[in-house]
Amino acid sequence: MGMGSDMYRQQILDHYKNPRNKGEMSEPDFSHTGENPSCGDTITMNVKLEDDEETIEYVTFTGNGCAISQASASMLSEELRGMTLSELDSMDTDDITGMLGVDISPMRIKCAVLARQVAQDGAAIHEGEIDLDETTTEEDAE
Repeated sequence: MGMGSDMYRQQILDHYKNPRNKGEMSEPDFSHTGENPSCGDTITMNVKLEDDEETIEYVTFTGNGCAISQASASMLSEELRGMTLSELDSMDTDDITGMLGVDISPMRIKCAVLARQVAQDGAAIHEGEIDLDETTTEEDAE
């Protein structure tokens, strides 16, 4: 592993120990919860939209879990600001691993993408694309 990889590992640890945007949000436009039962990760993503109802203004998250899931939620909460719901919908696993900057083992990939899947499911529920009012689980987060 090179020095660049160490830099990204430090970034992940920093986001885990000092999460950005972690906490409740009063009156989010949508909020959704997801879990990874095999690891014990739980994340709730809260999203506030701008007046156009399409652009993400602010994101907070709450939850508990491993360093990868919590760092990913923290980093994603920053990344989503200014994105449209369409851009959120088009995010995939490669976007998340690129954001994290390190190779994620197959066993940990569900930890890494949980926050993204929760945000995407929350947006889809908000837009009426899926009729789901329950927790997203790891089986959905691939």
